[in-house]
This record gives sequence, C-alpha cells and structure tokens, in this order.
Amino acid sequence: MRPLAIFGGTFDPVHIGHLRAAWEASEALAAEVRLVPAKIPPHRPQPIASADERVAMLRAALAGQDRLQLDLRELDRAGPSYTFDTLKSLRAEIGGRRPLVLMIGADAFAGLSTWHRWRELFELAHVCVLTRPAQIPAMPDELAAVVASRSTEDIAELHAEPAGRVLDMVVSALGISATRIRALLAAGREPRWLVPQALLDDPVLLEPYRRGSRG
Repeated sequence: MRPLAIFGGTFDPVHIGHLRAAWEASEALAAEVRLVPAKIPPHRPQPIASADERVAMLRAALAGQDRLQLDLRELDRAGPSYTFDTLKSLRAEIGGRRPLVLMIGADAFAGLSTWHRWRELFELAHVCVLTRPAQIPAMPDELAAVVASRSTEDIAELHAEPAGRVLDMVVSALGISATRIRALLAAGREPRWLVPQALLDDPVLLEPYRRGSRG
C-alpha cells in the first residue's frame, strides 16, 4: 500500500525549507504527504499567527500542486497537539495495514523521548528523520536504545510494514528559519526567496509578523 506520511509543525510562517523537505520525502517514499499545523504545540512557544492565518498561508503555499496536502485535525481538536493523538486518529482512519509515516526533523527527533507517550508512536507509525548533509542527530541513551532495534536504510521496509521502523533521510540543507523570517518582517524587510511567492503576492498573509501588527 502507498504510505501516508505526515509532517507537522506550527508553520509560523510556512517557508521554502518546510515545503522542500516535505516534497523530497514524498518523492523518496512514494507517499501521500499531509502537512499538519499544530494548534497548541507542547514543546515550543505558541504561534504568533492565529490558526486561521496559518491555514490561509498554507493554502496559498500549496496551491497549484497535488503532492502535498493539508490536514487540519490538530486545529479541530481541543487541548495540546500531541503527536500520539494525531497518529492514533490517523490510524483509526486508514486502518491497521496501511503504512503510516511520521516525518520529523533531526533536531526535533533528538528530543523525542520528552514527548507524550513517545514509545507508543512506533506502534502507530514509522518515523522518517529528515536530516541535512553531514548532520548526525544526537540522541539520549533511552531513545538510542529504542532506535537501535528499529533502524533501517531500506525504504521498501516502510512499504512492507504498517509501523515500527526508523529511517534517516537526507534532504536539501536550505537552512531557512521561521524565526529569522519573522524577524525580517518585524523589521520591515522582505523575506523574498525564503517563503513561497504566493505569500508575498498577498500582503495580508504575512501581516501578523509585521511591526506593530500585534499592538
């Protein structure tokens, strides 16, 4: 079965680094990929832009292609946006046989052992760790011990089984930061070539980050 892969985040704002990593992983995995914006991220500051504003940016960024789709289940759910709850919801939706893949950046993966019900994530999905060239994620011993028995270099294993494998995937090292983009906008500068052109074409979309937009 064709895997379903999800790529979560605040997308505050969505930028070229997000989209390129998701695109490359989609091609390599031959997977359906959904971007899942978080409502209340448990491990990072709350987004500056509202949920509606971030959805509008994502819709504009994803227009004109059908490889990457938008999934709003975390925005529709009350409480913290725990990945365990999202994967459990998706597993109930797609059944027990179809491969489910959690795509996650290497830095975030290194902190996985602090996540809500993190050990159970491997029972629900594979994990695809998106790394940059020459980047080796440092893992605490507890996480490294779990990964050791689940690691694979063979994408075919993610197609053959519904969950449980960990795959490292090297993606383009664009080094684009949402924090830097917000700083540029707050300073009245234009983040051209860092965000999708569709966000620049509609001045309303990036307004949450401009100087004075929050009083």
